[in-house]
Amino acid sequence: MGKNIKKSIVTRVRVAFLCVCLFAGAIFYKVVRIQYLEGTKWRQIAKESRIIYQPVYATRGNIFSDNESILATSLPFYRVAFDATICDDKVFNKGIDSLAFLLSRFYKDKSPEGYRRKIKNARAEKRRYLRLHPMQINYQEKKMMASWPIFRAGKNKGGVIFEKVDKRFRPFGSLAQRTIGRMTEDGNGSGLEFTYNRQLAGKDGEALFERMAGGNKPIYDGTEIKPLPGYDIKTTIDINLQDVAENALYKALVLNNAQYGCVILMEVKTGAIKAIANLGKAGEGVYVENYNYAVGDHGRTEPGSTFKLASMMALFEDTDLTPEDTVDTGHGRQVFGGVSMGEAHGGGFGKISISQVFEKSSNVGTAKLIETHFGKNPEKYIAYLQQFGIDKPLGFQMHGEAKPYIRKTTDRGWSRSTLSRMAIGYGLKISPLQTLAFYNAVANNGIKVKPMIVKEIRKADAVVDSFETETLGRICSEETAKQLRSIMEAVVEKGTGKQVKNLNYKVAGKTGTSWKTKNGKYIKDYSTSFAGYFPADNPKYSCIIIIDTPKKGRIYGGDVAAPVFRELADKAYVRDLAIHKPFAALITPDKRVLPPVKAGQQEELTLICNRIGISSHPVADQEWIKADSQAHSYAWKPVPLQVGRVPDVSGMTLRDALFLLGNQGLKVKKVGLGRVQKQSLEPGSPIQKGSTIILTLS
Repeated sequence: MGKNIKKSIVTRVRVAFLCVCLFAGAIFYKVVRIQYLEGTKWRQIAKESRIIYQPVYATRGNIFSDNESILATSLPFYRVAFDATICDDKVFNKGIDSLAFLLSRFYKDKSPEGYRRKIKNARAEKRRYLRLHPMQINYQEKKMMASWPIFRAGKNKGGVIFEKVDKRFRPFGSLAQRTIGRMTEDGNGSGLEFTYNRQLAGKDGEALFERMAGGNKPIYDGTEIKPLPGYDIKTTIDINLQDVAENALYKALVLNNAQYGCVILMEVKTGAIKAIANLGKAGEGVYVENYNYAVGDHGRTEPGSTFKLASMMALFEDTDLTPEDTVDTGHGRQVFGGVSMGEAHGGGFGKISISQVFEKSSNVGTAKLIETHFGKNPEKYIAYLQQFGIDKPLGFQMHGEAKPYIRKTTDRGWSRSTLSRMAIGYGLKISPLQTLAFYNAVANNGIKVKPMIVKEIRKADAVVDSFETETLGRICSEETAKQLRSIMEAVVEKGTGKQVKNLNYKVAGKTGTSWKTKNGKYIKDYSTSFAGYFPADNPKYSCIIIIDTPKKGRIYGGDVAAPVFRELADKAYVRDLAIHKPFAALITPDKRVLPPVKAGQQEELTLICNRIGISSHPVADQEWIKADSQAHSYAWKPVPLQVGRVPDVSGMTLRDALFLLGNQGLKVKKVGLGRVQKQSLEPGSPIQKGSTIILTLS
């Protein structure tokens, strides 16, 4: 019994061993067959599975300011990889230690021995792609690395691979950040980058890449399709005014602990936006550009008193009233449509002119005028707003423009008090840009132009598309525009906008303060504003300022928003010499007294005398002269110049003296300031080589 069991076990073991041997033999046969009989076939399949087509991304176009300064560009960065199979042994062995040391010192993540081992292992394994470090390097660093041992032999002999990666860069940092915008990898974005992505992006190319451990290595076999770089965009932004706008806005937001603010500065005739700034509160004293309050839905609010200009325009267009006509505003409070309305600035103005209604920003006066003339036919008032283009988007050149909301008599929310509230800027919502376009039309004699922020789209130096000023039509008569300009000037001269008044140029504008809403109810938070243009007598720029929810006790547009307008207007005026008035001469020259002309070039001195109306008697064929005054005129005497002789430079400016003495080879030392009073070397004396002359100035 025991022998039978032992025999059975031995038999089973032998059978199992035989099966293992047969299985091992089958595996060996299969390996040999795949390796030698079918090797070529499988190697080709493996190679084909590793070869893929991948896009080669185009270089994104630039965004420029109005003077060709770069607002956004794509800079080349690189990742460094290495093909360990290319470099020959002599070059590799000679340079590996130095290369490892340099890599270690540059990346600071491994020791020289660590990099040496990493590269040598890749070479032993015949790896054709080894990414040395994930960090991206700039162009200057790439140039430096290209000179290192092994790498200096280049891609084909040294094996170094510099993989180009474009990164968006803004030379002016956060300046106009929200206006420039961005693009995300999922195709979303904001600002100009998003709006003009199709033009900026260009057209991607395509090339073969080989899949390898650590990444994909490009294969340049001649089949690659080169990418087409994107077009450039030239904007209307003035970087200097943009900087002023952002700084002035930031200071006002911090000073008033406000929630957010925006600024738009625009050319009256062209509609070209020269500055547009948006800042929102991100923390105590911290403001960033996250939303485009100036253009988009986040800034679409009830405008408040700045909208009174539209009410006045409708009034002057529909009636024969003038700014001198009067209205009784009573004691500062009146009921309209069953709802009591009071004045924002005190009250009890009594009987005042329409111009005073506007300059004092009287709610009661404005509402009473509109109720009197449009109360029985509010549709007519709304038709005027539509005529002014306030109910329609402007078709701005940037994605995300807010759609205005103007309440109509057929709307569910219309009531008996709606018209009077619309008259003073409630019951409707428009964006700051739409308000500014309306004010700009008044400055432009009643002609409305579309705001513009992109001037050209270019391919290198060739203009692919250009954008000219687009007129949206006349929205009021010239007479109405003239009347509105006069009452806007009165606001600054003696009304709620006196904070922007100055002596150098005139400003016209309107302050605004509106209640904020929360959950459909008005709360004690305010949005303050100032909209206007300058110089008032020949408008060049229009501007709007919004400061939302100030918290430091100041709630009126004249106190909060107007100072920002003043700072930006002052800077714009100083920079634009074309709009300056000529200054009257502080001193009237007395032509009976000759000015102290001494000596110099005849052409210059004669020109000066001619300009100030003094007679002079020229000397023929003489460049340098001295003055000899004779009563009320000058007679010029020649200054003799001889080679090798010291010239007479007394009475000359230092510039002229240096020119003459330097041409004679003299070294010059000066004492004092002014014209030459004395010279140490006698005029006409011989010049010794290397001589120095001392000039005493007075």
